[in-house]
Amino acid sequence: MLRLLVTLLAVTLLVSDGHLLIGQLTFDDHAARAVRTWRTSGAAEIWRDGFVPVEGLSKMPRDVEMQISSDEEYGFAVAGPLPATPDEAWIRWDDGSTMRVPVIGARRALVALSPYDEEASVKDDRAYKMTAATFTTMRVRTLRGMATVPAWRMSFSNLPGAVDHIAVDLATAGTVEDAVGRHLPADVTGFEVLDERTLRVSYEYGVCSSRDRPAVRPRTDERRDVVVLGIEVQEHIGSRLCAGVGRSGADVVRLGQPLGARVVLDAKSRLPVCLHSSAPCHAG
Repeated sequence: MLRLLVTLLAVTLLVSDGHLLIGQLTFDDHAARAVRTWRTSGAAEIWRDGFVPVEGLSKMPRDVEMQISSDEEYGFAVAGPLPATPDEAWIRWDDGSTMRVPVIGARRALVALSPYDEEASVKDDRAYKMTAATFTTMRVRTLRGMATVPAWRMSFSNLPGAVDHIAVDLATAGTVEDAVGRHLPADVTGFEVLDERTLRVSYEYGVCSSRDRPAVRPRTDERRDVVVLGIEVQEHIGSRLCAGVGRSGADVVRLGQPLGARVVLDAKSRLPVCLHSSAPCHAG
């Protein structure tokens, strides 16, 4: 995957603690910001007590998924009356805990399926036309275990089955991503727990040319509540500006203490690695 130019710029501008930092930030700089953001933004509280899904927010039959995935250009449109939206609903975890949440309407759930910001204004038959929506529930795997979550079941005149999408208003309920705020693309793309102190870390980085072979090594910053992962790319790019070539790699890192229940953060994005990869959210 082609990496953004952020990792190739020799000059990085960043506002931190009210000061403008000029220069290429080191891993230690990024790690310190990641830890501070995690502890002070509210992200840690959402992670511990909120609704954090760790799988897709939509579910559909295999034949529906195959039809949509084979369609190179498609959109969604409302083609029937929509029911009223409840003011709120409940998430119920299998351990008996519950959480009252605001919900979105069927139209917003439809837009969430679309590759566009709004439902497609398609005039021909390429639009998938939603003819009915039913307020129901769906089963979702979350950080706190399996949960029964409010959802919209949407039926279409030109799809062979219905599509379910969660009805939770994540923008109002609060997400880890929103708490962290604007962030850089992640360097760490995943990790595998080999044992309680050993991780195999996958990462991506950018170089100016396919001929470049910089030395890359993973870095860790361990705290009582988090482990921050990142990489250090030893390449002198001087003042060059270049299109960028994406590279990937993987290495094994050894932790000073067992990972346990500590959250694994990416230093650049300041987000838990498992939110943007297939990595586990817990060592277990």
